[in-house]
Amino acid sequence: MHRQLTLLRHAKSSWDDTRLKDEQRPLNDRGERDAPLMGKRLLARGARPTLIITSPAVRARRTAQIVAREIGFPLEFLQREEDLYLATPAEIIAVLGRQDDSYRDVVVCGHNPGLTDLTNQLTGAQIDNVPNTGVVIIGLELESWSDLAGAQGELLLFDYPRRGVDSQPA
Repeated sequence: MHRQLTLLRHAKSSWDDTRLKDEQRPLNDRGERDAPLMGKRLLARGARPTLIITSPAVRARRTAQIVAREIGFPLEFLQREEDLYLATPAEIIAVLGRQDDSYRDVVVCGHNPGLTDLTNQLTGAQIDNVPNTGVVIIGLELESWSDLAGAQGELLLFDYPRRGVDSQPA
């Protein structure tokens, strides 16, 4: 069964208030600009996720909310998942493995290095870094999300706000 996994790294966050815990840091101005841009790009590509799961970090939740709004995903259906905060690939896979198999198109909004490492693990790509507000879409042939650990998928998209401006290859 064809499934699609979108990995969305949170937008650029602010370090202005040093009293805040890491998990509480908000987006900075650039992050607030880049998140809607990437949402619009996903919408133009026809994004229709059936589930969006986000790290509990303020910067990740805000990014997920902005992108969800841009693509027309109901904000009340965003799922906050504690285990996605600074998650490793294995932890992200475990979170996905707990999702209902009726969800065929899932977005995970989280953090590096886990998202970059998971991209490379699932696709064999050699991406050095998924930048802030970067999006990776992976096509997978899976019967169940619980089969993700050993799966190999196809890298369908790697996009980020400064793509075309940066000299990094995709």
